[in-house]
Amino acid sequence: MNVKATLSPDDLARACAAAMWKDDDASQGLGMEIVDVRCGEATLAMTVQPHMVNGQRIAHGGFIFLLADSAFAFACNSHNQRAVAAQCDITFIKPARLGDKLLASAREISRSGRSGIYDVRVTVGDTVIAEFRGHSRTIAGTWLPAKIDTKQK
Repeated sequence: MNVKATLSPDDLARACAAAMWKDDDASQGLGMEIVDVRCGEATLAMTVQPHMVNGQRIAHGGFIFLLADSAFAFACNSHNQRAVAAQCDITFIKPARLGDKLLASAREISRSGRSGIYDVRVTVGDTVIAEFRGHSRTIAGTWLPAKIDTKQK
């Protein structure tokens, strides 16, 4: 029996995130958690732990970048096309401190052909601590079997 499953774009995004998350040792190893995933969007959280604080006693920028990059990855892989980063940059606005819960919210700005642009805002509560922009490039493969169709919005 050849059954085609039909998912909404947001359900497809969540299914792709689940498939991706199961092998994402980096994000899981840093204590990240997926807060929400939708088509072209993803929000991840991470609490600043003692090993993430630098000599200035603030969160090392590399860990903030890692969180933003992971949110970007889940957003750009939400269409059931495997995608990788082609370029990323970050602007640090305010410091994060030990114990702060960071929230990285990624949203799709544009997607055309094999290229995409995504913005990620990293916050602690209502305070913006960093702005990240990532450029994605799709590669061969999907997260889910080709038997899954999506309903258009």
